[in-house]
Amino acid sequence: MFTGIIEASGTINTITQDGSNVHFDLDSSLASELKIDQSLAHDGVCLTVVQTTPESYRVTAIDETIQKTNLSQWKVGKKVNLERCMPANGRFDGHIVQGHVDQVGTVKTITDQNGSWVFDLEFDHSLGNVTVEKGSITINGTSLTCFNSAPGRFSVAIIPYTFDHTNFHQLKPGDLVNLEFDILGKYIQRITKGYDLP
Repeated sequence: MFTGIIEASGTINTITQDGSNVHFDLDSSLASELKIDQSLAHDGVCLTVVQTTPESYRVTAIDETIQKTNLSQWKVGKKVNLERCMPANGRFDGHIVQGHVDQVGTVKTITDQNGSWVFDLEFDHSLGNVTVEKGSITINGTSLTCFNSAPGRFSVAIIPYTFDHTNFHQLKPGDLVNLEFDILGKYIQRITKGYDLP
C-alpha cells in the first residue's frame, strides 16, 4: 500500500526489451536502501525491484502493465516519481493508493496561477471511472485533490513544492499520465451499479 506522497525521483538510464517484458534501470538516491523483491511505485505503478547496486536498480514490467499505463512512452532520461510502500506505523499523509493504475489520462492545459499551477486533465469516461469534487486522485503516483470534476475530466492545483519535487514540472499538454482513482469511490460505484460482490 502507498499514500501518494512522493519520496524521491528516479532517472531511467537503460530500457531493455526481453520478450514481452521490459526491464527499466533507474538511478536514484533511494537505490542503496532498496532490496530485491521490494515493491516500489513508479509514477504510480507498483513494480518489483529485481536488481540493485549502490547507485541504481532494475524493475521489470510485464506486457499487461505496459499496455494499461504510460510506461510504453518512457524514454532514457525520463524522471520518474518514486514512493516506497507505507510502513505499518506510518502516517496517511495522502490517501489509500494501491499502485494499480486504472487508466491513463491526458494533460489538456496547464495554467500558471502566479504561485501555483492548474492542470486540466481528460480521461476516457466509458471505462467507468469517476472523480468527485474535492475527492482524491492519484496522478503519476501523486496524491491530489480534484476540482472542476465532470464525466471524463477534472482539474488539480499544484503547489510549488509538489511542482518542483515531482515530475509535474516536466509535463506538457498532450502528455499521458497514470491515473489511479480513489478505491473507496470504486467500491461505492460497483455497489450502486448492482454488481455482485464476493
